[in-house]
Amino acid sequence: MHIAEGFLPPAHAIAWGVASAPFVVHGARSLTREVREHPESTLLLGASGAFTFVLSALKLPSVTGSCSHPTGTGLGAILFRPPVMAVLGTITLLFQALLLAHGGLTTLGANVFSMAIVGPWAGYGAYRLLRRYDAPLMAAVFTGAFVADLSTYCVTSVQLALAFPDPSSGFLGALGKFGSIFAVTQIPLAVSEGLLTVLVMRLLVQSSKGELTRLGLLLSGRKERTGAGAGTGTEAVAR
Repeated sequence: MHIAEGFLPPAHAIAWGVASAPFVVHGARSLTREVREHPESTLLLGASGAFTFVLSALKLPSVTGSCSHPTGTGLGAILFRPPVMAVLGTITLLFQALLLAHGGLTTLGANVFSMAIVGPWAGYGAYRLLRRYDAPLMAAVFTGAFVADLSTYCVTSVQLALAFPDPSSGFLGALGKFGSIFAVTQIPLAVSEGLLTVLVMRLLVQSSKGELTRLGLLLSGRKERTGAGAGTGTEAVAR
C-alpha cells in the first residue's frame, strides 16, 4: 500500500475499481452536503485532506510492488465520518499517482478500497465502539487511527494474495507471507500514527472547540475524560 502502477492483473484492477466506485460516489454526495450546509467546515476538511496527503506520501519499501507508510485517514473519519474520507482519500491517492509516482492509475481502485474505504470505516468503528463504552476521548482517537492504519495493510495483503497466490500453499500461504512482511513495518507505523493523531486532536480541542461541538465530538457544559487527567471544559460524546 500503495500498490504500484501496473502491478495488479487487469481483471483485479478493474474489479477493485468497480467495488470502490459506489463508496466514492456516496462520499462525494456527503462531502457536497457538508460543504453546502456548513461552509465553515471547509478549512477543517482541507486540513484533514492535507494530513492524509502528507502522512501517506511518506513511503518505506515493503513487499515487492508495494510500500509501507502512515495513512492519515483516521483523523478525517473521526471528524467527518468515513463517506467523506472516501473522497478525500481518493483525491489524495489520485494526486500522488499523478504527481509523485506513488501508487498508480491502474491500481487506484485497489488503493482507494484499502486506504480510503476500509481503513476509515474500520477506524471509525473502533472509535465509536470505545466511545460507546465511555472510553476517554484520546484513547478512542488513538485506537481509531491505529486501526485505520493497520486495517489498510491487512486489506492490501488480501489484495496481493488474491492476485499472486503462492504456487504451493495458494491464497492462504501468500496471505501469511504478505501479512507477516507488512507487520514488521506497519505495526510501529500504526502506533506512531495513533500518537500523532492524538496530538492533532488535542490541538483541535483547544483551537476549534466550536467546530468539534458541531461535529458531535464534544458536548459543551461538562468536562471531558481525555485520558490525560485534566478536563477540557467540554464533554465528548460517541457518534
